Amino acid sequence: MRIGVPREIKVREYRVGAQPAGVRQLVAAGHEVVVQSGAGVGSGFSDQDYQRAGASVVDAAADAWAADMVVKVKEPIESEYELLRPGLVLFTYLHLAADAALTRQLLDRRVRAIAYETVTDRMGGLPLLRPMSEIAGRMSVQVGASCLEREHGGKGVLLSGVAGTRKGRVAIIGGGTVGAAAARIAIGLGAEVTVLDVNMDRMSYLEDIFGSEVETLYSNLETIEEKVRSADLVIGAVLVPGGAAPKLVDEDLVSQMAPGSVVVDVAVDQGGCIETCRPTTHEDPTYQVHDIVHYCVANMPGAVPRTSTYALTNVTLRPALVIADHGVEAAVRASPELATGVNTWDGMCTVAGVAAAHDLDLVPIEEALGG
Repeated sequence: MRIGVPREIKVREYRVGAQPAGVRQLVAAGHEVVVQSGAGVGSGFSDQDYQRAGASVVDAAADAWAADMVVKVKEPIESEYELLRPGLVLFTYLHLAADAALTRQLLDRRVRAIAYETVTDRMGGLPLLRPMSEIAGRMSVQVGASCLEREHGGKGVLLSGVAGTRKGRVAIIGGGTVGAAAARIAIGLGAEVTVLDVNMDRMSYLEDIFGSEVETLYSNLETIEEKVRSADLVIGAVLVPGGAAPKLVDEDLVSQMAPGSVVVDVAVDQGGCIETCRPTTHEDPTYQVHDIVHYCVANMPGAVPRTSTYALTNVTLRPALVIADHGVEAAVRASPELATGVNTWDGMCTVAGVAAAHDLDLVPIEEALGG
C-alpha cells in the first residue's frame, strides 16, 4: 500500500502523523511511504531522517495526499478539502460531532475515514485517544496556572499557595483519562483539587490512587454549581466517544465565578462542556467572558510536539500496519475494534454520535460493508 504523510497546516500544529522509526517499519513490511517535505520539522525530524528510513520526500501536499492511505494528526481543514477523493483511507483525529462542514465533505467525497478517537480496544477503552488525553490533561493545569497570573488576565493566585495563604482551588469536571491526568498535576502543584464525575467506580479508583489529596463528588447540578463558583481554575474534561460533549457549565454559572478565574475546556474539540467556550489556537489561545479567562485551544498537545508525536505514533503505527497489510476493508471486517473507528464509509455515516449531532442517517459499519 502507498501511505502518505502530509505536513500539518492547522495553525501552530507541529506534530506529524508518522515518525521515522514508524516509516522504517512500514517500508520493511513492503509498503511505500511518501512524506511531504517539512512534515516532521516541528517534531524534530528532518527530511533526511525520513529518507534514511526509506520514505520518498515530496514537495507538494497533493503528492502525499495521492496515496492510498493518508496518515495525519489533525482533521483536514478547508484548504485540504479538494484533496479528498472517493476511496481514500484517511486515518487521523476527526472529532466530527463538532464539525458539520468536514462531515459533509467526507460523506460527499466518499472518503473512508477512520478516526483515532473512536477506535476502541477489547475492554472498550480508547487506546489511540488516551496518550493525547493524558498530555492535554496534564497541560490543562500547566496553562491554567499560567493564565491565573495577573500578567495573563488572571486573579493572581498561585495554585500551591504559600505558608499563611490558601491553596488554589481546582475543579475538574470529568474523571476519565483527562481528568485523572489533570488531577495528578494539580495535586503535584499543591492545589486543592475536586473531581466531579457520575461513575462511582471511577471515583473510587481516583481515591485509591490519590487518597486524601483529592476530593471526589458525584456530578450533578448542585455540586457543579458549588465547585465552579468557588474555583480558581475549572477544567472541562468530559468525553462522549464519537459524540458532542454535553454542556455542563452554562454561561450564567460562569458569570458567577470570581473575576480573574480561569476555565480550560479540554473537550472543546468535541464542542466543549462549558457553554462560553469556543475553539482557539496556540496563536491566540485565550479570551475573556464575564471577566473569566478562557483557554480553549483545540489541539493542546501540539504545543509539545516532540512528546506528543512519539506518544501518538507509538499507538497508531500498529493499526496503520494492519490496514496497510490487509487492505482497509479486510482489516475493518476482521477487527471489531478498528471497525469502531470508521466514521464515514463510501458516503455513509457509521457513528451514532456523529449522525445524531448532524441529523444524518446512521448506517452501521456492518451494513456499510455490505454484510
